[in-house]
Amino acid sequence: MSDTPVKQQNTAAYYGQAVASFALAVAAVTVGIVRMEADAWVRAFLGIAVLYLTTSAFTLAKVVRDRQEAGQITSRVDQARLEKLLAEHDPFQKL
Repeated sequence: MSDTPVKQQNTAAYYGQAVASFALAVAAVTVGIVRMEADAWVRAFLGIAVLYLTTSAFTLAKVVRDRQEAGQITSRVDQARLEKLLAEHDPFQKL
């Protein structure tokens, strides 16, 4: 008997909300930096910092996702090996 977990699929609305939220956050930070009463070099520094933070967040999310997917693949391989061993085992076979 195989207990394969049901893979949950995200809806299009979920993706849309995530993209809209990200776009709104980037726009709000950009407007805040542009309208800030500071020298141009301070605003430029903050802009570069926001870009660095954004790319770092995407990289971290990718690493976490890749690690999770690798764990799932290993788990599936182990489960398949166990099922094969159980299917081949004959408890009534004389040793």
